Amino acid sequence: MDDEPERTKRWEGGYERTWEILKEDESGSLKATIDDILFKAKRKRLYEHHGQVRLGMLLEYFVEEYFDQNPISQIGLIVTKSKRAEKMTELSGELFFSLTGNSKKHVTALKKAVDMNCSGEPSLYNSLNLAMQTLKHVPGHTSREVLIVFSSLTTCDPANIYDLIKCLKAVKIRVSIIGLSAEVRVCTVLARETGGTYHVILDESHYKELLMYHVSPPPASSSSECSLIRMGFPQHTIASLSDQDAKPSFSMAQLENNSEPGLTLGGYFCPQCRAKYCELPVECKICGLTLVSAPHLARSYHHLFPLDAFQEVPLAEYQGERYCQGCQGEMKDQSVFICKVCQNAFCVECDLFVHDSLHCCPGCIHKHPAPIPV
Repeated sequence: MDDEPERTKRWEGGYERTWEILKEDESGSLKATIDDILFKAKRKRLYEHHGQVRLGMLLEYFVEEYFDQNPISQIGLIVTKSKRAEKMTELSGELFFSLTGNSKKHVTALKKAVDMNCSGEPSLYNSLNLAMQTLKHVPGHTSREVLIVFSSLTTCDPANIYDLIKCLKAVKIRVSIIGLSAEVRVCTVLARETGGTYHVILDESHYKELLMYHVSPPPASSSSECSLIRMGFPQHTIASLSDQDAKPSFSMAQLENNSEPGLTLGGYFCPQCRAKYCELPVECKICGLTLVSAPHLARSYHHLFPLDAFQEVPLAEYQGERYCQGCQGEMKDQSVFICKVCQNAFCVECDLFVHDSLHCCPGCIHKHPAPIPV
């Protein structure tokens, strides 16, 4: 024991001296330092998403944000109560409806779930088994993900859940868990064996951060399959009332959902079979062709080629203009963030906005503008 380093003998040796980074400004306030710590933490979480990839109101926000960032992806909802599991919304298959309307359908289902009597013990086994029966039939080029929001400390399972975990791993289903109460060992094993993540929330803001972490798709594994998908790109057309051949018609969505608009003159017409739809993206119910628009693909493009992190340079060492190229405001933070391609400098707020929402450098676009799709 006497030969051990002095650091291991002190109880505080295992803790970071976080109080040493707090510095007062001229007025004696710590606000600037705290804001800087929060911004750096958010930037670190943001850049962890990079890599080539192929309850309640917060969940509703997650669904809407997910479809905004991944417009050609899908979500299915499963709820577990009274030792059972049941689907709230379908993922795909015969009920492959418009993905833009899909977001509304999920949000509506979540609002109804608030009034549901979710009493009784949950069942992780039944929930995962139901999800596996759906996901194992999707094509191999897709990402098979399950996100569990779990508040219970127990689970009532009809069989050995560790055998089910082996099955999930075999069919390449990744399971991630957000715990709302405390850490549960079976959840730890489940996430570790399937390659997912497991976090227990600290507070409401941390819960939101964990949800937003799953908005971006995870990196694709080396075993992921590649496949070509036939797509159609219909343009929205509206027939003129003066046209003698113009006839109002129903969309295909109207045949299944009475809440959709009735007879209309315009819409998106499948280029292969001329079936009509009110929204995109959607899979044509007649010929099976996937119908999308160019903006939908563009919004998914940044996941494949994410914007590199800007280089952080202390403001005192920066020799360029002291104005942000994004908001044109004066640089007042301790650091500036420089694009490695165009060498333009940005403030920390614009750096976060560019990487979190814009997904492209304004300076690079200004120097090399992309052609506008017609």
